[in-house]
Amino acid sequence: MKHPRFALTPGEPAGIGPDLCLLLAAEAQPHPLIAITSRDLLAERATQLGLGVNLLPVAPGAWPDVPAPAGSLYVWDTPLAAPVVPGQLDKANAAFVLQTLTRAGQGCLDGSFAGMITAPVHKGVINESGIAFSGHTEFLAELTQTSQVVMMLATRGLRVALVTTHLPLRDVADAITAERLERVTRILHADLRDKFGIARPRILVCGLNPHAGESGHLGREEIEIIEPALERLRSEGIDLRGPLPADTLFTPKYLEHCDAVLAMYHDQGLPVLKFKGFGAALNVTLGLPIIRTSVDHGTALDLAGTGKVDTGSLQVALETAYQMAETQL
Repeated sequence: MKHPRFALTPGEPAGIGPDLCLLLAAEAQPHPLIAITSRDLLAERATQLGLGVNLLPVAPGAWPDVPAPAGSLYVWDTPLAAPVVPGQLDKANAAFVLQTLTRAGQGCLDGSFAGMITAPVHKGVINESGIAFSGHTEFLAELTQTSQVVMMLATRGLRVALVTTHLPLRDVADAITAERLERVTRILHADLRDKFGIARPRILVCGLNPHAGESGHLGREEIEIIEPALERLRSEGIDLRGPLPADTLFTPKYLEHCDAVLAMYHDQGLPVLKFKGFGAALNVTLGLPIIRTSVDHGTALDLAGTGKVDTGSLQVALETAYQMAETQL
């Protein structure tokens, strides 16, 4: 029986991504999982961690159709530019990191992979190498020629999508336009339905201002932009409630009756989600023509090579990618 294949990118080679991949290999996965990285890097890290992982070489034209056995990991070898010391960033390997993402993304586009799961990258060292890079989300949007994508983080019992992502706070209000809000909401609704199998998604929408503007006394964005946009979206059959004050929206009274929350900006919604599920949460890029999930944490350079890492977030990212792929069958 053939299984759908998935790509796994370990991200920053000096971080904990390689460790997570090796620890993950202790147990068999339900589908073939292809780590796209340097085989030498994984071999060296396995030695440092005292792990006996069998690294099985694979490549285009010779993809496996069955999962690797426990204690083994499929690897599509992608050579490093420079040796790696755990915990020590080296901008010489920035292009290597992006090559692994490109291989995974293009493999999803051409049907080699049913989805891709990403471990954390280090944005700073990539930019220091002279390559403009703002994150996985934006990189994959460009790679797949997608004009609008949506960042959503999820953990058990809570999904939070964002209207704006990595913007300075002083720029957020200007970025909340009716056009952007409508585009993001349509993508969120469509992917909850088509990729998560929710027949009629119920979405709670945060206001931008404290108390959702308090009838215009604390800002007029709710009255002039958000509420009219939500009314137009409701006329299309999208089930929306809001705008609601963010300080009371994240309570059982509301959350038990919704499938996702739409927050206006990064630090409005994500602190709540990470408090609820850090270490067991994931990042999903909505709006792409491919499936992409990711861990909810950073590179943790100080833990690389120590073995003191938790694979919980990566497990959740894998399981979610598998589930999303099943809805596409």
